[in-house]
Amino acid sequence: MLLIGNGYLVSRDEKQPFLQDGCVAIEKDTIMAIGPTAHLKTQHPSATFIDAKKGLIMPGLINTHNHIYSAFARGASLGGPPPRNFLDILEHTWWKLDRHLTLEDTRYSAYWTYLDCIKNGVTTIFDHHASYGEITDSLFAISDVANELGLRTCLCYEVSDRDGQDKMKRAVKENEAFIKASQNHPMQKGLMGLHASFTLSDATLDYCRSHLPKGSGYHIHVAEGIEDVYDSLKKYGKRVLHRLFDQDILGPHTIAGHCIHITPDEMDLLKETDTVVVHNPESNMGNAVGAPPVLELFKRGILIGLGTDGYTNDLFESLKVANILQKHHTCNPAVAWEEIPTMLFEYNPKIVSRFFTKSVGVLKPGYAADVIVADYIPQTPLNTHTLNGHLLFGLNGRCVTTTIANGKVLMKDRQILIADEERLMAKSRQLAQALWNRV
Repeated sequence: MLLIGNGYLVSRDEKQPFLQDGCVAIEKDTIMAIGPTAHLKTQHPSATFIDAKKGLIMPGLINTHNHIYSAFARGASLGGPPPRNFLDILEHTWWKLDRHLTLEDTRYSAYWTYLDCIKNGVTTIFDHHASYGEITDSLFAISDVANELGLRTCLCYEVSDRDGQDKMKRAVKENEAFIKASQNHPMQKGLMGLHASFTLSDATLDYCRSHLPKGSGYHIHVAEGIEDVYDSLKKYGKRVLHRLFDQDILGPHTIAGHCIHITPDEMDLLKETDTVVVHNPESNMGNAVGAPPVLELFKRGILIGLGTDGYTNDLFESLKVANILQKHHTCNPAVAWEEIPTMLFEYNPKIVSRFFTKSVGVLKPGYAADVIVADYIPQTPLNTHTLNGHLLFGLNGRCVTTTIANGKVLMKDRQILIADEERLMAKSRQLAQALWNRV
């Protein structure tokens, strides 16, 4: 038995959303109870106690769209002219990088990303991977790291025609193999990863469908850049989501990342097919591709979550940026106060529930024991009504001091407990330099 108490408990459970001096009781991988600290300590006198030190006790965070393969790009200068548009960024940075990634590079990219997630209180990660330098077994290399570090993850490999048919087919088979291997894994799942409409022919989409194991779905970038739309209109006479609908790609087990350049009738398709959308605010701004119609998607009842697209692993940072991006985009300071926190704290857990059997995102008996503690002393009253304002303006990922995933303490008092971080990062730096030299 493990107790985490002596803090402001934010459960995200409507029946008991907030406790001034709260505590969570965990047995193995499951939350058994929440309540006042003194009460649960009396009930379980022999339990191990983690002191939140008057900080925040919250459910572990969820990132619904990330890119582990981008880890070694930090600080890199890969040559080529300054980018003029999104295609330049893809061709001169990301595709250039992923064509040189080895399995060992992928493995250590996963170590850094997952460790950084732990440091930022993220316990569930949906990743969209590409390593065209070495495709086969790349998802299994990432899976091994996730198993070792104790995080929940949903993986896919980015199928694309950009490097030819042989590599495309190997990418499809890597997805197929991992989806089958992870079907009974309580902490891991797989999807058929697709890059984007403009790098996928109809024949390739047919091939992906024919190799999709029953019950699985897709994870794809949709209309992230306007070039994706132009390509679909020119080649197929229809917009991106109409093409994906006709190809039977949309549905409740499909994640559509970005969805920036979409029309109201395309939103109708998302709603009718119950397809998941994920917003990645910092990446969209950094790539200068525009702002998606987040508020309208939310208004239409489309399940839209919050991700980072590899830009960061700090979802508190993404919470802030998503809020101000919609204000800036609509020239209206009154918007996004409700929608963005709902996406992160309510909709992201709903997305997880479509792929995993164990419920997450709420501190409630029977839910997965994913719990974080943040060092935060409020200067104004903290309660149910003021909570989201405190999270928006007062926290960042580095406030997280303790991270527990599936009942296992991964970090305590800012110390990683499940890996030799210094050794792993020293090796990571060596591999990154070698990669840069190859590129």
